[in-house]
Amino acid sequence: MNLPLHYGLLGALEAGVIALLVGLLCFLFWHWLSGKMRWSTGHAIGWACVTAVVIGAGVDAWNMFYLGIARLESPLYARIALQGIHDPDGLGSRVVLEIAGALSGVVLGWQWFSKKTAADPAPDGTGKTDA
Repeated sequence: MNLPLHYGLLGALEAGVIALLVGLLCFLFWHWLSGKMRWSTGHAIGWACVTAVVIGAGVDAWNMFYLGIARLESPLYARIALQGIHDPDGLGSRVVLEIAGALSGVVLGWQWFSKKTAADPAPDGTGKTDA
């Protein structure tokens, strides 16, 4: 994400919270777009998950993937590969928390902003609705 975050677990948690907000905004956008296009809620959730993960964890996930395929035989190549990464020691935890945060943001958006239909059961578990 290229933001000046802390190092270690605190920086990973900050990145996860930012990815949660990105996931929430992505769901709102796709929910709005699916309403205009008359798509189902599943389309909004699916596309929101994909875009939230790409936006929220894309750069760090790419860096982790690149470190796995880069040829790091010499110290020069290793230094060049690690130079552009904010926190190479905590990269794995950042990616995991960014993905979890992005998906959690989409789920929270779905829970908070989706309309309840008449087919949904009542919150008290009786199955009766007031409509």
